[in-house]
Amino acid sequence: MKYYPINLDVRDRNCLVIGGGRVGRRKVATLMECGARITVVSLDANDAICALAKENRVVLKKRGYVESDLEGIFLVMGATDDEDLNRRIHADASRRNILCNIADRPEICDFILPAIVKRGDLSIAISTSGKSPAFAKHLKDQMEADIGDEYAIFLELMGAIRTKLLCEAHEPEVHKPLFNRLISGGLVAMIKEEKTKEINRLLETTLGCGYDYASLMGG
Repeated sequence: MKYYPINLDVRDRNCLVIGGGRVGRRKVATLMECGARITVVSLDANDAICALAKENRVVLKKRGYVESDLEGIFLVMGATDDEDLNRRIHADASRRNILCNIADRPEICDFILPAIVKRGDLSIAISTSGKSPAFAKHLKDQMEADIGDEYAIFLELMGAIRTKLLCEAHEPEVHKPLFNRLISGGLVAMIKEEKTKEINRLLETTLGCGYDYASLMGG
């Protein structure tokens, strides 16, 4: 199977998680981080999901799944250990053209979830197309050790620079070589080593006066 890689916008979309155990909790956490509106259907949701429901961060229906739960749903995730139920969820979702993921069952998924390394706005997805989730996790662990918080800071800085350039009526097409100079100039390493003077020197040399690290980062 060859999957089409995509980053999906679920902000303010109605998403359904069926199953309230450990796996369901992970699905809820990821969807919540991305701004989805989440409903959980589970007879025995765990304490973490119950706590989220009490805080009105998710809607919890303490009962078994019924097909009408899919009404108005953009995406559904099955997180149960009931094989028959998982296949029914997928079949119901397919009839309604709703995106469906069933945990650990790639053969009845419209999409699979990659291992993800996150540092602020940086997201790196690692997929083995379902061949070896263990190897995907191994690569993720390696990358998490190599990629530190400096990358999140770097992206925040680059976003601030881009915003400032646009406000100064720079043409967007001239930005690329400027950003390339910052990247090739070792900006990430400077951030990691907290070399503020070197950062400011690179910013001024590349972008001109008025670009300094503290002001761009809101300091």
